[in-house]
Amino acid sequence: MNSFFDIKKIRDDFPILSRKIYDKPLVYFDNGATTQKPKIVIDTINELYSEYNSNVHRGVHYLSDKMTEKYEIAREKIKNFLNAESNSEIIFTKGTTDSINAVAFSFGEKYIKEGDEIIISEMEHHSNIVPWQMLCQRKKSILKIIPFNDKGELELEEYKKLITPKTKIVSIVHTSNSLGTVNPVKEIIDIAHKNNIPVLIDGTQAIQHRKIDVKDLDCDFYCFSGHKIYGPNGIGILYGKEKWLQELPPYQGGGDMIDRVTFEKTIYAELPFKFEAGTPNYIGAIGLSIAIDYLNNIGMENIYNYEKQLLEYGLEKILKIDGLKLYGLAKDRACIFSFLLNNIPAYDTGMLLDKMGIAIRTGHHCTHPIWDHYKIEGSARASLSFYNTFEEIDYFCETLKQIKKMFE
Repeated sequence: MNSFFDIKKIRDDFPILSRKIYDKPLVYFDNGATTQKPKIVIDTINELYSEYNSNVHRGVHYLSDKMTEKYEIAREKIKNFLNAESNSEIIFTKGTTDSINAVAFSFGEKYIKEGDEIIISEMEHHSNIVPWQMLCQRKKSILKIIPFNDKGELELEEYKKLITPKTKIVSIVHTSNSLGTVNPVKEIIDIAHKNNIPVLIDGTQAIQHRKIDVKDLDCDFYCFSGHKIYGPNGIGILYGKEKWLQELPPYQGGGDMIDRVTFEKTIYAELPFKFEAGTPNYIGAIGLSIAIDYLNNIGMENIYNYEKQLLEYGLEKILKIDGLKLYGLAKDRACIFSFLLNNIPAYDTGMLLDKMGIAIRTGHHCTHPIWDHYKIEGSARASLSFYNTFEEIDYFCETLKQIKKMFE
């Protein structure tokens, strides 16, 4: 164990982890859906509403000045967290879904025409499928799919074959929310760039587990949601290289994204405000930056190393359970376990675990094509965080064994 990683102190920072469910200590294994929030984020949100609340960029009074300053400092912190080139490359959105829709619409309006091709993969979240399908329907373009093997690893040789002179953009998930697969996105980006094709990376399930450096990846777009990285709901980030953001038309129109409006024409604001129509979620943006401060204080490398130990320990324990089928055995993976136990419906497994205080996810996890690949309807999914423990994994596995006996 890393001497700098004090799991007891970390758990004390998350108020909800101390509560009980059905008189059992809460074991929260649904972090892929949303993460819990440290007290410092909760307290900051309360303080902002109680002492500083005022709209940003518009007032000349003290409260507006202070909130605007905090909002733009939040942008700076997120720029540094991603190692982006400038604050202009950080766009505040509602979340990953909003970010992908923004790129699909804006990029599609400018660059996609009939017969052009867009590449995604078989393991995408619906949020990285549907916006591109909508674009293809609107523009009469073609959606191409990178397959994955039964281990849950993308077939990169097939990816190379999909690329043609008509390929205009590639959009790929960094870490699968269902299989835990960490895709070789740097290699995927390099292959695309050799063919002058930009790449969007959906970082929703990667950003909270490992250090992300957008310059090192050389991605053209990277997006994630605040609630997946211990921040508030309703806030997300779209990183885009400035050269693309300058060229793309805005996704939405309205206040804060304009410089001047007449009935003859509108002059848009400079970046990043060109893509931030309306009153922004300034409370969410600042709350997200506080969550990032919290993670930086622990250290992303420390988080990665601890979660790697949880993963290795969890795999060893879970794979020993007779009758349990684990989906996703990629070599590089996050701490996500999607499984079916014997012939027990995933929903029943989840309900029985809940009665023992264990929160997991059941169903298709917004990845229908993944389960179509395996010819099943869905799975039970346990997704862990750096505030989870080895003892919780033990309790989880013992409870699964008890459920199995009940159905026998």
